[in-house]
Amino acid sequence: MNKKLKNLIVLESNVKIYIPSTINVNETFDNSLYVDNTLKLLSEYFGGSTSYKAVGCWISQNTGLIKENVTICESYCKELDLQKNISDIIDYCEKLKTELKQEAISLEVNNKLYFV
Repeated sequence: MNKKLKNLIVLESNVKIYIPSTINVNETFDNSLYVDNTLKLLSEYFGGSTSYKAVGCWISQNTGLIKENVTICESYCKELDLQKNISDIIDYCEKLKTELKQEAISLEVNNKLYFV
């Protein structure tokens, strides 16, 4: 390992929350408030966050193929901070699921995807 890297702070864990752009499965809405709230939450827990756009596809049991724009809100963090806050993050995702009338909210933790 490079000597300079050894002296840097390492954030070994990663959390991503996928914010949908639809409500009620297929009704488009402005998700910017939810993105801002998610970025704020992650920044408060982990010191910073980043968001970026993506396209997500999945099969709804009720309506078939759903293809939608999503915003992924992401933070890198220390494993101890992740363990300290993961329960609150799951609760937050459950709240998003209810408010946005989703079948699930995607939560990615250390490269493993969970459907909340």
